[in-house]
Amino acid sequence: MIRRSEFIVGVSGINAADNPGPGTGVARSLLEDRRLGARVVGLAYDALEPGIYMDWLFERSYTLPYPSSGGEEFVARLLEIQAAHGLDFVVPNLDVELPLYIKYADELAAHGIGTFLPTMKQFRLRGKDKLPEIAQAIGLDVPETYVVAGEDALYEACEKIGYPVVVKGAYYLAHTAYTPLEAAQHFRSIAAQWGYPVIVQQLVKGEELNLVGVGDGRGGSLGSVGMKKVSITSLGKVWSAVTLKNPLLAAAAERFTGGLNWRGPYELECIYDAEAEKLYLIEINPRFPAWSYFATGVGVNLPSRMLRHALDMTLDAPASYDAGRFFMRYTYEMVTDMQQFQNVVMRGESA
Repeated sequence: MIRRSEFIVGVSGINAADNPGPGTGVARSLLEDRRLGARVVGLAYDALEPGIYMDWLFERSYTLPYPSSGGEEFVARLLEIQAAHGLDFVVPNLDVELPLYIKYADELAAHGIGTFLPTMKQFRLRGKDKLPEIAQAIGLDVPETYVVAGEDALYEACEKIGYPVVVKGAYYLAHTAYTPLEAAQHFRSIAAQWGYPVIVQQLVKGEELNLVGVGDGRGGSLGSVGMKKVSITSLGKVWSAVTLKNPLLAAAAERFTGGLNWRGPYELECIYDAEAEKLYLIEINPRFPAWSYFATGVGVNLPSRMLRHALDMTLDAPASYDAGRFFMRYTYEMVTDMQQFQNVVMRGESA
């Protein structure tokens, strides 16, 4: 338990590019709670992650080995950072790194590095192949879905659903296919990049509704905010959005945190068919999404609330928010010294 007036939080996912990570929004949120006393360091996997150079958010940044390098090397690097700069808590924001943090959470805690994460069993539930099971548990509908591992099964699933279909990786990527040829192309591309299984899903049309929240691990909620996408990028990432309060979405979030005893941040991605009054669960993310600063901007600072809860600090009751608040993402250019980039490449840190 941390009792100092200030502590150092490592935040990953700081690749604020056209496919933005959640890290910069999480860092902004932590710093905006001035009573929290957090100092934030960036944890990157590539020297070209823009967050490294945002010195108004991250007082220093460090590179980590890719999660595929193995847990021992990963943990050793975090302990190096702790020894060099201090590190009391880590907020990981990328799916690919979460299994390592979950697996080694006790070891990190023994060295004084805290986390607040779902269990491995909970993490596995977020796989798209588990979607029907979770949707039923939280009272939502789910598009007709098939899990396939070969092209014969792919064609069979597409015929059952009827075109167009959505072809998805179990954890990443989703493409719409209008013909068998397109379906096969997307299947091969996803399998080559992310492996099997591949998901084939009915294309559901309607409003795209998302909710970000944090579960306390005991069936309660530390807060949540729902929004409707107004515009998206070519990669499907939200570019503008508006807050809303949808009873079906709010009830699903309550069942999600309560029924699963979810621990840590999460995002529910849904499609709302207003004509049929059905809410379809499309995806679950076991982390903060890239748009999570939107919640902070409307008065629900989820990263701060999560840390306060995890560290047994003062925590007010969950705040409410107004529907109809607007969010707009924008691009921004930075100019810095080339020496900083070279330091990251050669030494693995920004200073």
